[in-house]
Amino acid sequence: MARPKVIITRKLPEAAELRARELFDVELNAADTQLDVAGLARAMREADGLIPCVADKITAELLAASGRRVKIVSNYGVGYNNIDVDAAKANGVVVTNTPDVLTEDTADLALTLMLATARRAGEGEREVRSGKWTGWRPTHMLATRVNGKTLGLIGIGRIGRAVARRAHHGFGMRVLYHDPFPLSDAEAASIGAERRESIEAVLAESDFVSLHCPATPETKHLMNAARFAQMRNGAILINTARGDVVNEGDLIDALRSGAIAGAGLDVFEKEPVVPDALKGMENVVLLPHLGSATMETRVAMGMRALDNLEAFFGGRAPRDRVA
Repeated sequence: MARPKVIITRKLPEAAELRARELFDVELNAADTQLDVAGLARAMREADGLIPCVADKITAELLAASGRRVKIVSNYGVGYNNIDVDAAKANGVVVTNTPDVLTEDTADLALTLMLATARRAGEGEREVRSGKWTGWRPTHMLATRVNGKTLGLIGIGRIGRAVARRAHHGFGMRVLYHDPFPLSDAEAASIGAERRESIEAVLAESDFVSLHCPATPETKHLMNAARFAQMRNGAILINTARGDVVNEGDLIDALRSGAIAGAGLDVFEKEPVVPDALKGMENVVLLPHLGSATMETRVAMGMRALDNLEAFFGGRAPRDRVA
């Protein structure tokens, strides 16, 4: 029996690609260049299964196209807003994701951004590298303390809970959160998290606000001018969720006006495009979507995506089906 044909849209860690070769008739992307619409359309016609990445837009048009062969889209990532899930359901295409395996590393990166922004680490490194540092002095590059401050979480799923645990137990932070699905009393107590009934209530009390909500039509531009105005003067925004949760134009205005003190961003509205205004601000730390970027996690994501394909083509329910 012929093995299922699987196309992987970007280069994966070697261990994942080796397993893919063992399991399937696989087409890899050795050049690691993003597929354009025509390339994705070809993949949908020629493969039984597709492993796309978060930058690949699997649109309704691709899913409904005449001659589509793909039966399962096994997304390489926990978020799947790059896929038109409703269109997938309507056209009988299964969609899966890779949850769990990237929780701890993404939480680490959220804390990295919080510390780097609060302590002006990016600005300081640029000063050293440029040769402008003239030596230690008492008032040089004074920053904001993190220990003991209040952290507000918008969304408290797996990653949000992991951030809360680090912040509360590691930095003695008070943790507030808003989420439509409250934690149990025991779970909240274990990470020192206090629920608030609204996003605005969290913003009003928090020194740091970290976003951990999914990208959905309801959360698009959740952080906008009105909500930046609700944040404390001197507060810092952290985003390791999805870029379109933040209205970048409103964020730039809030940073310019001093309504908020800074931002640490790993994701952007129009990746890989980053507004020049953000790139020119010393009080902003910018990273190139590195939340899950450890060897351990990126291998695990590949294995999870392959597990879902293996189950599907073996006649079993994929573990991580979302559509």
